[in-house]
Amino acid sequence: MSGKNVIRASVIQACSAQYSLSATLDKLERLVRQVAQEGSQLAVFPMAFVGGYPRFSTFGTRVGFWPTPEGRDEFVRYYDAAIEVPGSDAVARMEAVSRETGIFLVVGVVERHLGTLYCTAVFVDPVQGYVTKHRKLMPTMMERIIWGQGDAAHLPVPQATFATKGEERSAKARLSASLCWENYMPLIRTFYYSQGTQIYCAPTIDDSPGWQHSMHHIALEGRCFVLSASQYAEDKDYPEGHAVADKNDPVDPGVVMSGGSIIISPLGKVLAGPLWKQEGVLTADLDLDDLPRGKFDLDVTGHYARHDGE
Repeated sequence: MSGKNVIRASVIQACSAQYSLSATLDKLERLVRQVAQEGSQLAVFPMAFVGGYPRFSTFGTRVGFWPTPEGRDEFVRYYDAAIEVPGSDAVARMEAVSRETGIFLVVGVVERHLGTLYCTAVFVDPVQGYVTKHRKLMPTMMERIIWGQGDAAHLPVPQATFATKGEERSAKARLSASLCWENYMPLIRTFYYSQGTQIYCAPTIDDSPGWQHSMHHIALEGRCFVLSASQYAEDKDYPEGHAVADKNDPVDPGVVMSGGSIIISPLGKVLAGPLWKQEGVLTADLDLDDLPRGKFDLDVTGHYARHDGE
């Protein structure tokens, strides 16, 4: 890694550990320390890494019906795996790991606030600790039975300073986070572009081929780096009694989510990935000078925008 404006970044393709908060935080710490050995300064984790993504769950309900008692009990288990943001021991542990490794963290969590759960991304700085959070604006389809809606109060674009150990230099960049299908919402993308996002984080669980096209489009549209961290999970990663994947699938028996994490430059070059069908880490050097190189001919909320309708 060389150059004043270069940041080394990693996306983590992994999943929660059976809804166990302690085991999941152990896993997070191990992975952060691993990428620290590779010289990373930024690590992005998937959506709902802490708390878990309950794929295949119905929580005992369907449209027009009350949840069954068993479904309510399943929600209690899921509720207990969520964390408060900020102010919880879980956030404090993320702060400690970030501080000890010098790595800025963007982590997908299931946030518990009073009686409601939210799909949230937290931003943790090595110096400042917890900085801010983004709540998913619109849960997707059946996610709406377990997660509340975010709002405009949680659309941050914080600026981070990435110092290089042993060298008297640092780079600054603005980050944002859009969770899974939020990335299909044109107005949230436009808002983040207008706020100057430079490292566009896209924590997800979407492992469809179409997701890759969207990540390429966003990098080119926003002329920003796109870091998409997806989950890879198998039946064994969920607690006993959880709905399971198709064990008779001839291609991926017992696979719940197959990954697809990727890192893309502002001009659409794939810097790392996509990674499929395994847990793992992708790491790439982000040359921040590629940002003005891209904005030179396309700035969709600047010189390449028209405001006639305002």
